[in-house]
Amino acid sequence: MAAAAGATTTEQPLHERFREVRARSVQIASWLEPEDCVVQSMPDVSPTKWHLAHVTWFFEQFVLIPMGNYVPFDEKFLFLFNSYYKSAGDMHARPQRGLLSRPTLSEVLRYREYVDAGMMALLDRELTEETLAVITVGLEHERQHQELTLTDIKHVLSCNPLKPAMRDDLRSTSSSARELSYRRFAGGIHEIGMPVDGDTFSYDNETPRHEVLVRDFEIATRLITNAEWQTFIDDDGYGQPGLWLSDGWASVEAHRWQAPLYWNTEKPTQFTLGGEREIDPNAPVSHVSFYEAEAFARWAGARLPSEAEWEIAAREHPVTGNFFEDDHWHPQASDTEQWFGDAWEWTACSYAPYPGFKPLAGSLGEYNGKFMCNQMVVRGGSCVSAADHLRATYRSFFYPEQRWQFLGLRLARDV
Repeated sequence: MAAAAGATTTEQPLHERFREVRARSVQIASWLEPEDCVVQSMPDVSPTKWHLAHVTWFFEQFVLIPMGNYVPFDEKFLFLFNSYYKSAGDMHARPQRGLLSRPTLSEVLRYREYVDAGMMALLDRELTEETLAVITVGLEHERQHQELTLTDIKHVLSCNPLKPAMRDDLRSTSSSARELSYRRFAGGIHEIGMPVDGDTFSYDNETPRHEVLVRDFEIATRLITNAEWQTFIDDDGYGQPGLWLSDGWASVEAHRWQAPLYWNTEKPTQFTLGGEREIDPNAPVSHVSFYEAEAFARWAGARLPSEAEWEIAAREHPVTGNFFEDDHWHPQASDTEQWFGDAWEWTACSYAPYPGFKPLAGSLGEYNGKFMCNQMVVRGGSCVSAADHLRATYRSFFYPEQRWQFLGLRLARDV
């Protein structure tokens, strides 16, 4: 997922914010058994233990070590828990993270305590704006990994034939979906993105604010539901090559896709972080690839919105919805327009730099810019995103064949 730098996002004292964010990661892990925290079910998934250590490595590598007079917890951790920062040194191969039975979970938690103590002592000092900015990035980075921890462990648990729930107490609500309709927006020159010198935190890939030319368009007032996706399935949507991009059809054939990830095709259930549950027909569909979303849109006589169209429409709405804090951890039916939360929304746009984009200097410049190729932009956040982590300008990105994230869609049409 994305990241880079900007101003702070909240007036909450940094001490409090640091404790709160760090505590949430440990809380998420507390709902798991130690055995759960080591498993890696596919290369895209990282073990929970690795997430806990990697976000700690970030503060050690980019904040504490550069300040001087700091002794790393364990020099080997600088290699084990680097992710892809080539400028920060070598790293353990991503597909082999599940082989790290050592260090143990308890040792990783001690690592967190050690680094937290160093950070709390540092926060008592007067810090430069540059250091404060890196700490802010570290906190936002950790919240991204909290979301990844949940989507990754969902995949891990889904591979277990026992289909265990991560939590038995997750909430589930029943509601009708609003009628699918479209809102029209006038074309012309619009501005999107975050100003480089804005006073609100943003990642570097959200900048600079710039002008875009769009034509008149219509965009749906809600996400596509499970019931609508079932109609696509019943109409042999997965069996009509004419609906699919060439790479998408190759993926259908190679992976034998017949339904969204986690759907049980033999009975109307799907795997959730609360275990196997009946599919709510009115809830937003999720865990579909870009290829599936694009094929559905074509089948429906519509298209996916551009990210500019999505932002133009979404910024009229407050950042409210179904998030991590709501304790559903699954998309929910709603009579709202669902611009934020529930499921990340595929757009029709490749992940590319905005005009005038400049990556951050140093290692943090690796966070976003080098991934601006072969991926697609998603917008809006999901049911496991932190509520105050999102905004209308937020851009995340995934490869078009990926499905393990909470990925859904909203339709758009030309006028």
